[in-house]
Amino acid sequence: MNIYCDLHIHSCLSPCGDMLMTPNNIVGMAFIKQLDAIAVCDHNTAENLPAVKEAADMMGVVLLPGMELTTKEEVHMLAYFPDVESALRFSRLVHAHLPPIPNRPEFFGRQVIMNSQDEEVGEEERLLISALDWSFEECERQIHLHGGLCVPAHINRGSNGVLNALGFLPGGAKYDALEVSDAVAMPPIDIAGYRTLRSSDAHYLENILEPTFTLEVREKSAQGVFDAIAGR
Repeated sequence: MNIYCDLHIHSCLSPCGDMLMTPNNIVGMAFIKQLDAIAVCDHNTAENLPAVKEAADMMGVVLLPGMELTTKEEVHMLAYFPDVESALRFSRLVHAHLPPIPNRPEFFGRQVIMNSQDEEVGEEERLLISALDWSFEECERQIHLHGGLCVPAHINRGSNGVLNALGFLPGGAKYDALEVSDAVAMPPIDIAGYRTLRSSDAHYLENILEPTFTLEVREKSAQGVFDAIAGR
């Protein structure tokens, strides 16, 4: 079956995410827009995924757990997992490779952890948009080592896209798919052999995708979406 997806959305835990990007608001907007599945991918953390999962289950929206890593080269890479527990385990590992730079909320924005009632339960003190000490290839290796899927994010975008940062797609890494931005022209590079995802990278509720991108899945579930990206 084909389902409508937006597989790259930020919550208020990302410092660049609007404070209205709460678990229930994100899921509610996805429901209003008739999306079947979403992925919340905050910068270098998965701490808001349990709350989003509870909200998504209540509304009948599929949540694919995700994160957006920042490599040593300042390239953004999406990591998807089949369940929230796997994403949280990986998030704890990632946190150990995040530099101990404190967030400055007045400059970068707050990094708010919420529960499923959209209540604040904590705030991340480290700056989540910092680059990890993992290279591009090491990020890919660690994602796969821990059971995730690796998808370089918005590869054709000037800001933190791999093609702008490195000038090419490193051949030594294995990608499960590529995320392409429709807002930017694609450079003359052959991506015909890759599955491609088109997502919003929404930091504001109104930017969450309309039902335009579809994914063919065997079943409407997180595992079904995960398997579709993996080509299974």
